[in-house]
Amino acid sequence: MVEVSTSILSIKEGEESSAFLELEAAKTDYFHIDVMDGKFVEKDTYQKMFENASYIKRISNLPLDVHLMVENIKEAVDDFLAIEPNIITFHLEACKSKEEVYEMINYIKDNHCKVGISVKPHTKIEEVYEFLPYIHMCLIMTVEPGKGGQTFLTDMVKKVEVLKKQVEEEDLEIDIEVDGGINLKTAPEVKKAGANVLVSGTAIVMANDFKVIIDELKK
Repeated sequence: MVEVSTSILSIKEGEESSAFLELEAAKTDYFHIDVMDGKFVEKDTYQKMFENASYIKRISNLPLDVHLMVENIKEAVDDFLAIEPNIITFHLEACKSKEEVYEMINYIKDNHCKVGISVKPHTKIEEVYEFLPYIHMCLIMTVEPGKGGQTFLTDMVKKVEVLKKQVEEEDLEIDIEVDGGINLKTAPEVKKAGANVLVSGTAIVMANDFKVIIDELKK
């Protein structure tokens, strides 16, 4: 079963309220919250995403899928735990050591939240293998993180395939999420490769009918 996590990054200012309600009616599975600090990536969406996520929490029961693209992971985890997300995903590249990765995994779990690890396009997928038994999701970036509306990097499909094979060999129950340039053209490739959670922003929020796109992505 493929699930859709709609990134709220591309929603126009002033249209958030109606868009959130429309997305819920269109049966998105998650709201994807792209948290950027202006350091780990160029863009800074930190305050805006916190405000939007807090608002979503008040009007919707749909789970929040928080993606931290930040240098100071613990500080961001502490801030976003307040909105009771379903899952918090942090970047492997933001950690200075394996010990820090384990520390963050345990810290998020100890606060009754699921945990995911994300890898940038240039990070070898093998680097995440030892952490797979301890997390709920692995997020493969199919574009460089930090900007919306980028073009999907086709060689990331192989990365998804390799991760899927590893997950099956270890007999793990873990979601494989892909994020970046996901639309009706690129979705079939990543689904075939083994991804079961698709993050899509621009393709959904720029559409006339959110439900049509979401239904197609889930097929």
